[in-house]
Amino acid sequence: MKKTIVLKVNPQKPEKEKIQIAANFIKKGGLVAFPTETVYGLGADALNPNAVLDAFKAKRRPLDNPPIVHVADIKDVYRLAKKVPSSAERLMRELWPGPLTLIFKRSEIVPDVTVSGLDTIAIRMPRHEVALALIRKSGCPIIGPSANLAGKPSPTTAEHVLEDLNGKIDAVLDAGPTYIGVESTVLDLTVSPPQILRPGGTPFEVLKRFIKGVRLHPVAFADKEVAVERHVRLVLGISITLRRQI
Repeated sequence: MKKTIVLKVNPQKPEKEKIQIAANFIKKGGLVAFPTETVYGLGADALNPNAVLDAFKAKRRPLDNPPIVHVADIKDVYRLAKKVPSSAERLMRELWPGPLTLIFKRSEIVPDVTVSGLDTIAIRMPRHEVALALIRKSGCPIIGPSANLAGKPSPTTAEHVLEDLNGKIDAVLDAGPTYIGVESTVLDLTVSPPQILRPGGTPFEVLKRFIKGVRLHPVAFADKEVAVERHVRLVLGISITLRRQI
């Protein structure tokens, strides 16, 4: 069992030395829980397959449930995605950092385990100074699935993280409660027109201002069992029976 250290940080001006300690764990293939504006995420180097696998194990997360990759610079998207459409460029420019996840076709540098063998990758830039500082100091994109055991409520405080993952991860960056408390909106840009797979922190009405024809996938508002293609099911890590998630 690991000794999980708790690093209390200022949410607006995180202390550099504490961020450095956390980043050193990431660089060495370790696991660090960190706050975003939505929930606390479990961070690991997205380009290190062993680190990503360790995150799956710590969460007891099924390997066919790909995590969202977090970046601190839009330039990283062009490394991780095979193609970045002009619609994505506008969304990133106007709505990032923020609770919006974009799905692209993935590039060759992304390990299979990071995307659960899919040809797509989900990317976002969190709107939280601690998260951004950790990503920058780590020098790599970071996966950020919710920092809890699979099936448990998503954590909005460091205390919630420790309830599930104490002794399983290296560190927690404790910056107090998260701002929003709901997951990011997931928008699939690999289809035409783009589809919202999961409603979240960025409302549908806002996306309609930027993307002509954007629509909700049936999974996003299903109140009963619906047929879902494998791509969507795996991207969201959802069960066959789907419930409304607004």
